[in-house]
Amino acid sequence: MISKPEFLWYIPNDVKAGHRGDTAVDDHNSLETLTTHARALEEHGWSGALIGTGWGRPDTFTVAAALAARTTTFEPLIAIRPGYWQPAHFASAAATLDQLTGGRVRINIVSGKDHLAAYGDSEGDQDQRYARTKEFMRLVRRLWTEVDVTYPGEYFQVTGSTAAPRIKPRGDRRYPKLYFGGASEPAERVAATEADVQLFWGEPLDGVRERIERLKALSSRLDRDLPPLEFGLRITTLVRDTTEQAWADAEAKVAEMAKSNGAGWHDHRGAVAVGQRRLLDLHTRGDVLDDNLYTAPGRFGGGGAGTTWLVGSAQDVARSLRKYQALGITQFVLSDTPYLSEIKRQGDLLLPLLRD
Repeated sequence: MISKPEFLWYIPNDVKAGHRGDTAVDDHNSLETLTTHARALEEHGWSGALIGTGWGRPDTFTVAAALAARTTTFEPLIAIRPGYWQPAHFASAAATLDQLTGGRVRINIVSGKDHLAAYGDSEGDQDQRYARTKEFMRLVRRLWTEVDVTYPGEYFQVTGSTAAPRIKPRGDRRYPKLYFGGASEPAERVAATEADVQLFWGEPLDGVRERIERLKALSSRLDRDLPPLEFGLRITTLVRDTTEQAWADAEAKVAEMAKSNGAGWHDHRGAVAVGQRRLLDLHTRGDVLDDNLYTAPGRFGGGGAGTTWLVGSAQDVARSLRKYQALGITQFVLSDTPYLSEIKRQGDLLLPLLRD
């Protein structure tokens, strides 16, 4: 049985204004501005928003806590990194925020490259990086669900540890969901055994179908001992009143990206991971794949969720998102710029179609 779909947005959490074509204003990351975004998400039908992370950006957990305190239903999907956090410290911090917000916390575990030495961290090769992530996720979940935990891991160790406050079960929810991304073989092995939700970038339907099938088979082969893995899509959605206007605006945006060499867009392209490389290579198959998956942004500086866009009227984009849902996607993290006006536009035009 496929779970009821959930729809989240994106808060870039960046010290630099103008992220991916957003309106560049001096107070773009002030508490007042970010609160305006979070409250608009509540008012226009969104469950919450992914909050970006990385060294050199405002601390994600602090931003999430501040926004949760100023809202009533907004659920922050808090991106965090093993190594930046120790598991026991993080388990306690997240449990505290979860209690204070009445169970509104979601967590996105990030294992991509970062400026580790800048905050006193280090890691080995790709296999070691994901082995450490696997330990982190397993230990955090144990600290949320067990007491007096002793864990003599290779990367993390605790003795007689009980995180406080305790996570309060809420219906079927025993603890905050752990979202995870990554397309390499080591990353997929972590997702298959430890993640609650595997996030995909905006790949074509055939690529997402193949990855879902592979992850399900891998979960079975590795004897996953958690509830079945869920799947999510993180993608840009460019929605206008008509199909023609959407494509005209999309092409104009890409033309501006080409002029500026993608300034403000390519924040995932410094060290190109396997999943990002898959996206960047899509344009070799054509500028438009499936019905309306626009790959041209990846040629002119688009990175991460800005590499491919679903373009069209609300009906066009809803039709495409429903096709992903039919494959098994239950978690959608959408965005476009300017972020605030698109929260309202897509909340009012797109979400009602997806909830019919």
